[in-house]
Amino acid sequence: MERTKLIAAILVFGSLWGFSECIIGSFLRDVNLPAGAIMTSVFAIGLLSYSRLAFRQPGMQAGIGLIAGSLRLFNPFGGCFLCSAIAIMAEGVLFDLIWTGLSVDMKQKQTVTIQTSLGTTITYLVYISGYIITQILTPFVSSAGFHLANLIGFIPNILASGLLAALLGAVTVPVVFAVQHIDIHVTDRLYYPLTYGVSALCWIVVITNTIIIWWL
Repeated sequence: MERTKLIAAILVFGSLWGFSECIIGSFLRDVNLPAGAIMTSVFAIGLLSYSRLAFRQPGMQAGIGLIAGSLRLFNPFGGCFLCSAIAIMAEGVLFDLIWTGLSVDMKQKQTVTIQTSLGTTITYLVYISGYIITQILTPFVSSAGFHLANLIGFIPNILASGLLAALLGAVTVPVVFAVQHIDIHVTDRLYYPLTYGVSALCWIVVITNTIIIWWL
């Protein structure tokens, strides 16, 4: 695959993920819904798994997470935006490692049962691992001080919170497997304007939203 086409895909998937975290995630938090579990299991896993199935490029999802996390930093609202940015970047790397470790790319066909199991497993592991990494790295980045005893005491809550994400992921991944079979052909003439245009729109909306909120 052309390097420029892969970079454009990483940019657009990362921008879409970051946009959803900033706009939709903030809305879910405002209405007191479990934004973390929903955003990871539906939007993050959905975009990451689709990009992996469509491009089959190890390392791509880590790049997508980096773009999405960077965009999240431009929207300092809705809880700890630094925690969220770190979690997003970690989830991209974790998804990449877990998907590769499970050798999903090597398998041509998978039953719905296997797809469901994959969705449950990968979503749960990505969610709780990202959560734990955030609890470790955020204190160091913010100079708040990391205390292992506090993390250990919080582990049962983290493990329990991943249940909803796993259940939603069990639906998301089979849906992505079904959708990715739809042949959507985009010529190079349209591919780059479309990917760069969508990416730019996501960043413009998020940054504009941030400026408006600061002014209000």
